Amino acid sequence: MACLNVCKGQLNLYEQVVAKERKKQKKECWEAYTQDGSVDRHGHPAVRGRTGSWVAGILILVNQGLATLAFFGVGVNLVLFLIRVLGQDNAEAANNVSKWTGTVYLFSLVGAFLSDSYWGRFKTCAIFQAIFVLGLASLSLSSYMLLLKPRGCGDGESPCGHHSSFANALFYVSTYMIALGNGGYQPNIATFGADQFDEEDSKEGHSKIAFFSYFYLALNLGSLFSNTILGYYEDKGMWALGFWASAGSATLALILFLCGTPRYRHFSPKGNPLSRFCQVVVTAVRKWKVEMTPGGDNLFENCEKESSQNGARNILHTEGFKFLDRAAVITEKELDKTGKNPWRLCTVTQVEEVKCILRLLPIWLCTILYSVVFTQMASLFVEQGAAMKTTVSGFHIPPASMSSFDILSVAAFIFLYRRVLDPLVARVTKNPRGLTELQRMGMGLVIAIMAMVSAGVVECFRLKYKVVVVEEGVGDHHKSPSSLSIFWQVPQYVLIGASEVFMYVGQLEFFNGQAPDGLKSFGSALCMTSISLGNYVSSLLVTIVMKISTRDDMPGWIPGNLNKGHLERFYFLLAALTAADLAVYFLCAKWYKYTKFEGRNVQDPDSATVQLAAELRV
Repeated sequence: MACLNVCKGQLNLYEQVVAKERKKQKKECWEAYTQDGSVDRHGHPAVRGRTGSWVAGILILVNQGLATLAFFGVGVNLVLFLIRVLGQDNAEAANNVSKWTGTVYLFSLVGAFLSDSYWGRFKTCAIFQAIFVLGLASLSLSSYMLLLKPRGCGDGESPCGHHSSFANALFYVSTYMIALGNGGYQPNIATFGADQFDEEDSKEGHSKIAFFSYFYLALNLGSLFSNTILGYYEDKGMWALGFWASAGSATLALILFLCGTPRYRHFSPKGNPLSRFCQVVVTAVRKWKVEMTPGGDNLFENCEKESSQNGARNILHTEGFKFLDRAAVITEKELDKTGKNPWRLCTVTQVEEVKCILRLLPIWLCTILYSVVFTQMASLFVEQGAAMKTTVSGFHIPPASMSSFDILSVAAFIFLYRRVLDPLVARVTKNPRGLTELQRMGMGLVIAIMAMVSAGVVECFRLKYKVVVVEEGVGDHHKSPSSLSIFWQVPQYVLIGASEVFMYVGQLEFFNGQAPDGLKSFGSALCMTSISLGNYVSSLLVTIVMKISTRDDMPGWIPGNLNKGHLERFYFLLAALTAADLAVYFLCAKWYKYTKFEGRNVQDPDSATVQLAAELRV
């Protein structure tokens, strides 16, 4: 009997050891997979060691750098191409560049919608990059064969001849294909890169935050080659060479992107966000007479695990915009029905998605005026530089290449912020994250004001040392520049670069982090569309200023010959408007309440899903 008891005890101990070992194996298997709901290209749970992380992230950063090189190979000198090749004046060219750049970022909404609703981020990036490549190839062909006639024209000295309507039409079709391709690609590639890091893992979560800074750095480093080497050749009239180099860079970017296909992590699209938004509004209107309990106890939320697609999180109920809460109130009619009609009963998370977007809008609106300041770098800063002394020891400096100081400033300030300022603020405030995204965006506005004041002061000195114009004509502002060196523009470019690090990197992190899980691409698109509307507002502002300031005895603030204008007044006007915008932004940021998400519905180690994942693991 004693021997039997000993055997039973040993058997029980063995079973406990086996059970413990199985549980340990299941846990190890569970931890080997991402916990944010991402999947591989086959739709299986993503294996942490075989997908995503910095291997995929670096490939996406290189892709972004090459694509940006291609885009700015066209965009950075487009204002000079319109003036020298198509014969437009300064104000008209600046307006056309602003409209084109605005359209680029407006198309980001199209790309974000298709990505979040139907295609997913990978497919959307691939399709729009293909359109981008076709647009660049078409622009290169049309410029070489139709626009650059006679050969050697477009260098600022030799004017180009008259162009046919077909040539002009093909040019605009090509440039707007570039706008569509780059615009639809940009918000998705930023979010797709962030998807490669599991924010539920502490190490990868930190890398995800750092990714946005490196993404913006890659964007700027990619444009460095365009603003220097390509900008130099294009300024010399070698436009076709510059455009073909851009087309080749975009093609290489697309090939590298597709090469990383086996490594990427994916999130499936969550359906049409417009229909979800409309369902909340329509349902809330229908139930405007419904009584609500003070604590929100009669609000409906789908708590079933299977309702969470790809790790999407429920959003906690908030008190703001209470009228919309009526869409989630459960009435007696809904209690009697087995199926839930989303046009008559919405979940709390669905209502909170709408609230989240409504809370983001005031912050987003305040960033538009900053983009008005930013867009001057691609238009009026270039024209201002072209009217200054651009030679040093006989070497000609292309005005567009001055934006390389902006790029170097971005690189320097990203390093200073990540390595010096952020840790210092974290120690002083006892907040491990340092400055919040909203605080950084506010600093970006302050530095933007300083940049405009600097540009205005430089213009005052440029006019003081201007050279008298003897003869007006195409390119007269290049033949008779100010004796003030173009390097006086360096401070305004450096300040713009510093403001970008705080504003645009902060925007990417803020909108991506605060957007609901089914609207991540839309969150990144908000950043792009603020740039878009900033360009349109800039175009409108230039038009209004020219109309008001033009008199019989005065050609306006921004005439064809800047020596006869008052560009400094326009810069000071932008500084004043940005200061007013900063005051409004401060109130909006103080009012804003951060969105709070519930934990992801990831499976526990004993679930059937993880067991299936273990079987799929090879």
